[in-house]
Amino acid sequence: MILRKSMSLLLFLAAFSFVKAQEIPVNYSLGENNSDRHKFSTVLSIDADNTDKTVIVRTYYGGMPLRPKGHFIELYDADLNLIEDYNNKYAGQYMVDGFIRNGQLYLLELRYDDLKFAYEYVVHHSPIGEFNFTEKILLSVPSKEVANPLAVNKYNRKFGNGFSTAVHFNKEKTAFGITIQHRKGKNENYSMYVFGTDLKKQIEYDFTAETQDKNYAFENIEVSKDLKTVYFMGKAFFKKKRIEAKERRFQYELVRVTNQGHKIQEFADVGRYPESLKPIAIGNELVVIGFYADRKDNRYNGLVHFNLNPTSLSILSKKYNPFSKQFMADKFGREVDAQIKNLIFKDVHITPQKNIIFSAEEYFVTTGKESGTNRKVEKFHYNDIVCAKLSSDGSMKWARNINKTEVTLGDEAYASYSAYGHNEDMYFFINSRENPQKLSNERIMFKQGFSRNPNMFVIKMDASGNLSHKKLIDDKEVRLPIMVSRPLMNHDTDELVFYAKRGTKKQLVRVEVGRASGEPSK
Repeated sequence: MILRKSMSLLLFLAAFSFVKAQEIPVNYSLGENNSDRHKFSTVLSIDADNTDKTVIVRTYYGGMPLRPKGHFIELYDADLNLIEDYNNKYAGQYMVDGFIRNGQLYLLELRYDDLKFAYEYVVHHSPIGEFNFTEKILLSVPSKEVANPLAVNKYNRKFGNGFSTAVHFNKEKTAFGITIQHRKGKNENYSMYVFGTDLKKQIEYDFTAETQDKNYAFENIEVSKDLKTVYFMGKAFFKKKRIEAKERRFQYELVRVTNQGHKIQEFADVGRYPESLKPIAIGNELVVIGFYADRKDNRYNGLVHFNLNPTSLSILSKKYNPFSKQFMADKFGREVDAQIKNLIFKDVHITPQKNIIFSAEEYFVTTGKESGTNRKVEKFHYNDIVCAKLSSDGSMKWARNINKTEVTLGDEAYASYSAYGHNEDMYFFINSRENPQKLSNERIMFKQGFSRNPNMFVIKMDASGNLSHKKLIDDKEVRLPIMVSRPLMNHDTDELVFYAKRGTKKQLVRVEVGRASGEPSK
């Protein structure tokens, strides 16, 4: 009997532990190591043109204190060789993003025009390789100037400054939505726009009537293929409703918008509190996935799946899937009634069998003091990865937790992770110290490295939810930190291109997914 129990325990632990895999089908190649003239910079965008050139746009900084001075543009060929660069000395006021369409590079900016007393969304565009930028004004909104016009922290929005705007791109980067909330005299206005990345305006809609009783903080969007319908998902905060102790002051809502009108679907089941919801168009279907809590304190209890009519937004079916024993064992080493919160949606992959694999990250911000001073600084925490697989009808096949801990004061591109779906498998790329830390019950934790050049690890989650990992790139081989959460993904070739940079040195790293060592590329 004792032997049988011991064997059962070993099998139980083996089911929940990581297996260090020697043969995960992921390879990499390195570009040349280049010198760089701009020591302080952040990546605004990384994209590819139709000739397989990788185009990186960086905002560079100078002066004391550091402030944006311009944008440095780099072009790399298919072999990761730097072939051209260009210094665009226009820094801009609030640079939002960059993208490529039909051989043109576009840089999207929000700026304030002191002469017009208005905020403007402006696109600076140039043919790739010629770099002769011209600008086009997309929108102009009369308003007083405010301190923080961009809703950069979409999970803690403030609505009282008179002007607030946000930009959301769809996953394919074929379109982007703009929401603008502003005061016009005593009246408050809320406008929605959708532009294709060819800069053609597809939707313009006045959403003001719905904002009389609620403030909307949208978190993500889904756009139809013809760009004529957009789905905004986010939190609706009650303005005037009396909130009782057992209620939250917001609820998640999905807003369907066309030029002809809008529809709203509220997610407010009694005793259920949805979190981090994401709309996804799968063929002709519209589904919403995310997490839910049984209590208003955001302690997540499981995964939720809604199937909606894409036109009326009526809920056709819904499933609440509690976290499994396996998930709790992954995270805590045993099944306990512990807190699971601060999960932020990151990525979704629709498998060939129409299953849904999505991931989220345990993310939160704390305030501390800078070393040796009394100056307050914000610390950004990027902790555990949650990954779950749902069938097409919303039933949970499995949910796993990857233990990870990172904190940064600066550029988040080096922290967090990137996820890539291939067939029925999911791959995660993270930076970590030399060896993961061993935890109780045969678990491990990936921790931030002490060195300046952390190792890149790959974690594979197969179709059955089994986990394996290996160190992909050694810190002695690539002697630069890799921007692990900002890759360029090519789903046609199953390749990711990562940017590595520190100080005056830079390098590209290409990762190939789904091919064993020595297997030819597609």
